[in-house]
Amino acid sequence: MFSNKANSIFKEVIAKYHEIDTVDQKFFNPYDSKSQAIEHLLYRKCWIDTVQWHYEDIIRDPEIDPIAALKLKRQIDASNQDRTDMVEYIDSYFLEQYKNIQPKNNATINTESPAWGIDRLSILALKVYHMHVETIREEATDIHKDVCQKKLDILLEQQVDLSTAIDTLLKDIENGDKYMKVYKQMKMYNDDELNPVLRGGK
Repeated sequence: MFSNKANSIFKEVIAKYHEIDTVDQKFFNPYDSKSQAIEHLLYRKCWIDTVQWHYEDIIRDPEIDPIAALKLKRQIDASNQDRTDMVEYIDSYFLEQYKNIQPKNNATINTESPAWGIDRLSILALKVYHMHVETIREEATDIHKDVCQKKLDILLEQQVDLSTAIDTLLKDIENGDKYMKVYKQMKMYNDDELNPVLRGGK
């Protein structure tokens, strides 16, 4: 199943990040972009998500220096753009994979593309990791650990459900029961022709 591959790579990424556990560490993708295309994309996607997860932690520091916060906000904006780009690369991979599939006459479209489901699966892997950490944190109270364990149980159930849904969608596309139709993200706030503040500064 595709989701097994994705979840395995996401765990690999998250574990690798936390060996050093800093947003400034160098990135290295162990998967070849040509011979291991989807593995390469999944690894990069989850790395972006993992770094941004920690950006979001840092920027919520009530004592953060305003100048540092502004710099970090710009980094989060850039990360969001990278995240969106990676989703589109992953969808392009699937479009290529299924380009010769002839949809059935009664084929339907899904509410989201495969890659946006995978995007949620990557974020879910981070939630599972960090919630598990809370269940074993030594200085945490037993009540805190119990509450977090209940939340972790729900997250793990959600992970199974989302994985199943993604695998089902891919199978349906492969069988011609569903078809892919991808809309590129038309973000306006980074475009100096579409954002009136940026346009006005020209």
